[in-house]
Amino acid sequence: MALALLAGSAILLSGCAADSSVTLSAQVTAPEPAGAVTVSTPLQLALLLTVVTLLPAILTMITAFTRIVIVLSFVRNAVGTPQTPPTQVVIGLSLILTFFVMVPAWNTVNAEAVQPYLEGSITHQEAYERGVVPVREFMLEQTREKDLSLFVYLAKMEQPETPDDIPTYVLVPAFVISELKTAFQMGFMIFVPFLVIDLLISSTLMSMGMMMLPPSLISMPFKILLFVMVDGWHLIIKSLIESFA
Repeated sequence: MALALLAGSAILLSGCAADSSVTLSAQVTAPEPAGAVTVSTPLQLALLLTVVTLLPAILTMITAFTRIVIVLSFVRNAVGTPQTPPTQVVIGLSLILTFFVMVPAWNTVNAEAVQPYLEGSITHQEAYERGVVPVREFMLEQTREKDLSLFVYLAKMEQPETPDDIPTYVLVPAFVISELKTAFQMGFMIFVPFLVIDLLISSTLMSMGMMMLPPSLISMPFKILLFVMVDGWHLIIKSLIESFA
């Protein structure tokens, strides 16, 4: 799975470069008599090493990672424990859930693009054209039409007639800001019940004349108790996964 993800990311990254008119392979290697453009082994290795460096950014931009990590960060702040779970645990859980959500898309990329490319049955460009399809489908499903229209306008391009007419360099930023909006909406809904507890505790302390006692000190145990009683982690993870359906 990790190898397929790495190889698939390499194909998608290089394809996006080609999508932006960065034809590196055509500059390094001469075209064959049949017109096909091949990539030499040293260039493939350099490309793979580049992807290893850029893999965190790729995971953030074109997968479910952005929404998941923001929502989980909202959870621990809403409960009142900004350092618990630790950041390493939040990032690790976000990566695991991202792999879980993206498995169908990456399996398709592996079967239709990565494996045929590694076997030499298709060219680099064909591998990109096949591999980018399931990833684009995932992003299009999660992207709001309003955000797509914004970047189509900013790119000064004609209104696309079909989703296939939308370039990847336009789709990716639209997908990212859509994910940010969805994550903040979910974060707001998570904060509401804990905010009610804070208000109740603050009002109680004020009525008792205990204004010098920090309300957060009293409300935190109650918020943790509420979160545990409703099985909060189960509900949060379930809602996150189902939000991508």
